[in-house]
Amino acid sequence: MSVTENDRIVVDWVIKARLGDQEAFAELVHLYHDPVYNFCYRMLGESGEAEDASQETFLRVHRNLHRYDIKRSFKTWLLSIASNHCIDRLRKRRVQYVSLDDEPTAAALALSSSDPTPEQAALKLELKDAIQKLLLQLDEHYRLAVIYRYWYEYSYAEIAQAMNTTESAIKSRLHRARKKLADLLDDAALEGIDSRLADPGAKGT
Repeated sequence: MSVTENDRIVVDWVIKARLGDQEAFAELVHLYHDPVYNFCYRMLGESGEAEDASQETFLRVHRNLHRYDIKRSFKTWLLSIASNHCIDRLRKRRVQYVSLDDEPTAAALALSSSDPTPEQAALKLELKDAIQKLLLQLDEHYRLAVIYRYWYEYSYAEIAQAMNTTESAIKSRLHRARKKLADLLDDAALEGIDSRLADPGAKGT
């Protein structure tokens, strides 16, 4: 059975979990474990720490289910808890690293040919490496906004809700993040990456 965050069954699981139904909560964990883990991995860059952060996220979710507004996207609420926890971890260790190698992402850019030439494959890896290194130089709040926008394709409103700020603040952060990335890129790399970092437009405008 395919279940999305908008299905009534997710809300039912939340309601049951609030009443102490551990099987219902286990269903929520099963459904959202991978998205939470991947999010934590992108923020923290280490699989073991990402798994620890995922487990802590679900513990916090369990403790705070009574605070969840069922009118709100459960996934957005869940990832906001994950993001706060990851930021806490980053601040404690003062090391910022994001890996883009866990799955195909926006880092692949437009080079999606099923049979890429050696030149295309080399450029693809070069661009992935460039993005990875550049993201390390962003403040965690800018990095978080970039991940939400370009990896998860959240709207400005969704990012603002997840980060507990305003849409105008998010637009400003993304603008500054793009400018910082552009300042660090040479013209040749910018042509490939900036086209991917242009606002998607289809969502959140």
